Amino acid sequence: MAGGEGTRLRPLTSNLPKPMMTLANRPMMEHIVNLLREHGFTDIVVTVAFLPQAIRTYFGDGSEFGVRMVYATEETPLGTAGSVANAKAELDERFLVISGDVLTDIDLSAIVRFHEERGALATIGLKSMENPLDFGIVITREDGAIERFLEKPTWGQVFSDTINTGIYVLEPEVFDFIPDGRAVDFSNEVFPALLESGKPLYGYVADGYWEDVGTLDAYLKAHHDVLDGKVEVEVPGFRMGEGIWLGEGAEVDPAAKIDGPVVIGDNCRVEAGAHLREYTVLGRNVRVGRDAFLQRAVVHDNGYLGAGVRLRGCIVGRSSDLRAGARCEEGVVLGDECFVGEHAVINPGVKVYPFKTVEPGAIINSSIVWESRGARNLFGRSGVSGLANVDITPELAVRVAMAFGTTLKKGSTVTCSRDSSRAARAIKRAVMVGLNAAGVNVDDLEVATVPVTRFQVRTVRSQAGVTVRLVEGDPQSVVIRFFDGQGIDITEATQLKIERLYYREDFRRAMGAEMGEIGFPPRAIEHYTGALMRSVDAEAVRAAGFKVVVDYAYGSASFVMPNVLGKLGADVLSVNPFAATAGMIAFNRWDAAARVGELVRASGAHLGAVIDPDAEHITFVDDTGHVLSDNDALFLLLTLVCATSDKPRVAVPVSVSRSIEELCERNGADIEWTKLSTAHIMETASSADVVFAASQEGGFVFPSFLPAYDGIATLVNLLAMLASTGLRMSKVVSQAPRVHIAHETVVTPWEQKGMVMRTLVERIKDREMIMVDGVKVLHEEGWALVLPDPEDPVTHVWAEGATEPQAKSLAQEYARRIRQMLR
Repeated sequence: MAGGEGTRLRPLTSNLPKPMMTLANRPMMEHIVNLLREHGFTDIVVTVAFLPQAIRTYFGDGSEFGVRMVYATEETPLGTAGSVANAKAELDERFLVISGDVLTDIDLSAIVRFHEERGALATIGLKSMENPLDFGIVITREDGAIERFLEKPTWGQVFSDTINTGIYVLEPEVFDFIPDGRAVDFSNEVFPALLESGKPLYGYVADGYWEDVGTLDAYLKAHHDVLDGKVEVEVPGFRMGEGIWLGEGAEVDPAAKIDGPVVIGDNCRVEAGAHLREYTVLGRNVRVGRDAFLQRAVVHDNGYLGAGVRLRGCIVGRSSDLRAGARCEEGVVLGDECFVGEHAVINPGVKVYPFKTVEPGAIINSSIVWESRGARNLFGRSGVSGLANVDITPELAVRVAMAFGTTLKKGSTVTCSRDSSRAARAIKRAVMVGLNAAGVNVDDLEVATVPVTRFQVRTVRSQAGVTVRLVEGDPQSVVIRFFDGQGIDITEATQLKIERLYYREDFRRAMGAEMGEIGFPPRAIEHYTGALMRSVDAEAVRAAGFKVVVDYAYGSASFVMPNVLGKLGADVLSVNPFAATAGMIAFNRWDAAARVGELVRASGAHLGAVIDPDAEHITFVDDTGHVLSDNDALFLLLTLVCATSDKPRVAVPVSVSRSIEELCERNGADIEWTKLSTAHIMETASSADVVFAASQEGGFVFPSFLPAYDGIATLVNLLAMLASTGLRMSKVVSQAPRVHIAHETVVTPWEQKGMVMRTLVERIKDREMIMVDGVKVLHEEGWALVLPDPEDPVTHVWAEGATEPQAKSLAQEYARRIRQMLR
């Protein structure tokens, strides 16, 4: 399989197919061809698509490499299975499929023997990986029979760390399961079809080395592994001892210093005073000038490095020219035929695409925001977040917005908003610039609540939304949040698509006349308020004559709530009824709720509420002045939903208490379990039959109005349900049982998270489990939920018990099990 473009390896693959990328001075595909030949595979069919002539020209008919080689050209993308089916005229007996753009020394003969012994129709080569997130996970039984597939899982779905290597042994009958005329993938379609049909489908967990080499970091790491001998491949050249390989015709001045492991390619020249340190690889015909310093650098063929050049942890493309004193720092990548002038400095992480010139003395900067802060992904729990103007700079905002805009059709419209802070204002303007530059129009709401932004996206001409806010509890940080055309948080799949575009800088750049416009939609708040009033029995609420104390938390809800409560005829005592950044930064919802409780008691109000600055979450106070916990608030709302709806369907996270389950059982409500993530809760709430959804942090969803958290809509719906039932909040809350949930965290290295989850599932396989997000293990008087954190190197353990000590004991037991696995 040699059709890969290697987009994540750009700019190195801008004009070269990924299988032709060199590893230790040989194309990756040549290493694979050598491996195949060693295991007796001498008839090779190569599927080609991107720049196929580069592969044909190098390998020819294969005779030079001791094999017979023919080619099957993929004119349009056919998927992995479709690509193989395109070559089925050559495949009339048992055959092996392998990628031509990986690095491996797996024993292919052992996979074939296993296939024969099991009488399989298809056998998949599997490998245990430290971080399985970027691969398809395969779950097998003890005899190797495949039980389940998971494509590109989240940490909450990692129940094994054995991944699909893309090495398959197949019988020709497999073509019966590959439809003609369209793109078909083995992992997504063919193998699940075989599994469903009961065909013998097996997985063989292979020893040996396997690396996808899908990123620039992985490309450097693969070189380290080759030089360290972790993978058995042939390194061209004469081994001179101490891990130094010297190519034919290479010249090294006696005054040069070489600290292995180092590879020096054919016909290279290293001049006096040059210092080549560990993990440096020079391609063919590379010249290294006097006093140059190279460490962990990969320089491709025909490079010229002038006197005093300094390279550290970087990659230099073919035929690039670096003049005297030029410097490339960690993570720099130069494409083919780049020119870097004298004493120019290219700072960490900069990518220079092919055929570009860096002027002498220039200093090229790029902020390595995410790497510097240790984030493994661009997106976090709620969006793209970090320190304002440090991690989240205007430059980054422009690039992220261009990546997002590239996922939309040219001429689309995105609704944008922000909170009242200066940081959010600056970053939002940069976002709007990036969207316009990608040919996308912007409707600017300026300062607006998150729910109003979502509503505007759903109901007018917008195809998506973006809002920029301060991070709750961290006034120095901002978050950029993205909404889809339904006004809900974009899915994890869309996040990954934006990340890919962002990291490879593959943006759509609109020409001058095609750039987007900025508009200011009128009466957004009035439209939101009107729709909210139509979603409830406003007349019944007015008739009830509620008296309410509301704290607006210095947020933009103060622009909306007076209009809403006025239409409901409520008698309102307002606290902090204006937008102020300083007040918003210092705001604490529990302190504010305690003050509201005092005002409720003093004024004889029916209830109190604290709406957070973004108007997504809400904290309630009952008619006695008692502040409700988030669990009590969920119990209250769910009780009222059950009282006003016939056998409702509700969506709640797998981590809710058993009291919520029991409440639903008593009232005939149907529970739809969700992940803990906001995006998944909202996605589930969007389904037609869900009438209520909730998080455990004061976020509630009434999908009939808006399938997203909305503190204002929650308060209005609460008033409507109280008016309908005639109940007082304190009476409902008094029926809520005490909840005992304990929480533990265990520091877990990223590379061991998959192992922890796989081992845990194996050890508790006899217990009843819910595997929606992480692993929830059911016990007689409670449950335990084990969930890897998506952002930090920790694993969370939640446990519920009949008493507080029981809950703590159960949480500590599972935490102890995880720590034992890590030893």
